[in-house]
Amino acid sequence: MNHTKIYATLTTRTLALLFVLGFALMSCEESDDDTSNRPYTISGDANGAQVVPPVSVTGTGTVTGNYNPQTRVLNYSSTWNGLTGPPTSGGFYSGATGASGTAVGDPWTIATNSTSTGTTAGTITLTEEQARQLLNGGWYYTYGTSANPGGEIRGQVTTAR
Repeated sequence: MNHTKIYATLTTRTLALLFVLGFALMSCEESDDDTSNRPYTISGDANGAQVVPPVSVTGTGTVTGNYNPQTRVLNYSSTWNGLTGPPTSGGFYSGATGASGTAVGDPWTIATNSTSTGTTAGTITLTEEQARQLLNGGWYYTYGTSANPGGEIRGQVTTAR
């Protein structure tokens, strides 16, 4: 076989391989950038055992939503079920599991005609510090009632992509 022809074939194949590898690397870099822009989902299950100190109740709750790191906007929906009475308060707090914390933003809007079962939803724009706390597992949510004004149920908020 002609050495020039072998060289031309190898050069063409080498260039094609380099092109494919370069394209693959660019795709990987773009997907890494896309990951940092993707929103997080939030979730958390609440009960009396997570309140500080724990409360012996049968009520439960959930929170779900999404957090956009580009705009620092958190959209959430939360439910409660089987509380000892209508919730008198509810909201997000900064604080680790088993520790009391401080309120984040305004308290949740809870209808005055609420019952021991219900739902609420809202939107919060976070500060940089609040965003860091949320993404590092430093947030929880809680509902208080007349029987347990300091908190009847509590749930730690987790984030995932």
